[in-house]
Amino acid sequence: MKKLNLILASIAFASSSVVAQAATLDTVKQRGHVVCGTTTGFAGFSAPDDKGEWKGLDVDVCKSIAAAVFGDATKFKTVPLNSQQRFTALQSGEIDVLTRNTTVTQQRDTALGIQSPGVNFYDGQGFLVAKSLGVKSAKELNGATICMQTGTSNENTMADWARANNIKYTPVVFDQFNEVVSAFAAGRCDVYSTDASGLASIRISRLSNPDDYIVLPELISKEPLGPFVRQGDDQWFNIVKWTLQAQLNAEELGLTSANVDEQLKSANPNVQRLLGVTEGSGKNLGLDEKWAYNIIKQVGNYGESFDRNVGKDSALQIPRGLNNLWNNGGLHYGLPVR
Repeated sequence: MKKLNLILASIAFASSSVVAQAATLDTVKQRGHVVCGTTTGFAGFSAPDDKGEWKGLDVDVCKSIAAAVFGDATKFKTVPLNSQQRFTALQSGEIDVLTRNTTVTQQRDTALGIQSPGVNFYDGQGFLVAKSLGVKSAKELNGATICMQTGTSNENTMADWARANNIKYTPVVFDQFNEVVSAFAAGRCDVYSTDASGLASIRISRLSNPDDYIVLPELISKEPLGPFVRQGDDQWFNIVKWTLQAQLNAEELGLTSANVDEQLKSANPNVQRLLGVTEGSGKNLGLDEKWAYNIIKQVGNYGESFDRNVGKDSALQIPRGLNNLWNNGGLHYGLPVR
């Protein structure tokens, strides 16, 4: 009897797992578009342009998922979320995937019912100050007032760093991103501390005289940023994971939005598998075999997305640095498609 109960429990668990795995993809297909949680406006990563169209490195992740699932990168919808709303929106099913600058941490990956399929931007917490403050290093911030947004990992990181370096500071914390920016711009605090990518974005897009401000050289944390999905849906997890990997592999293999059609004739077996000439990877994901081809053709490889949104072809001019490929001094490494 005990053995029979164990068998029945195993069958029930397996059945529930199959249902969970198919749930998000089925819902997305029935709806006809992917729903992605974004920031409320973060230039270079996720923000509407002057036509109201959402653009950015994180938005490109959302577009890439749409391209993989539908063969059409325009089949997505953005839901702007602040730091406090983002995890609840994902947990509740209001969004299908969180494509918002969110740090991958052990606590988030284990205790919130969500998990990270990968990293699309390696970052670290930094400091933005007015040049008039005369500060050249974070070690000179003793006694400063520091603006931060609540609901982020920045508060704890700042407290840990300050304690370790015997630096006293006064936190000035706000619920909303726009409130933090306005307070810093108005001089209500000496320093703005958040991810360095965010500081670069804020300096260029939100401050009236960007040249009056500098980002200090120190990074006081590791902030690997990436999308999140709900736990318990392995198929959807894999779709988002391999969407990121398709863009990285494309850059490694020299595939771009401009040459991908020509590369369909490539004799390179890795290219053939990625582009669906050799079938298999699409079936593995429950998608069309052209899933990766559609991502590359319509959105581009990782380097194209980086340069266009935050890198050399953007207003932010963020160096590739850690976000280079592994064979060019960075941390990004495309996992094998085979």
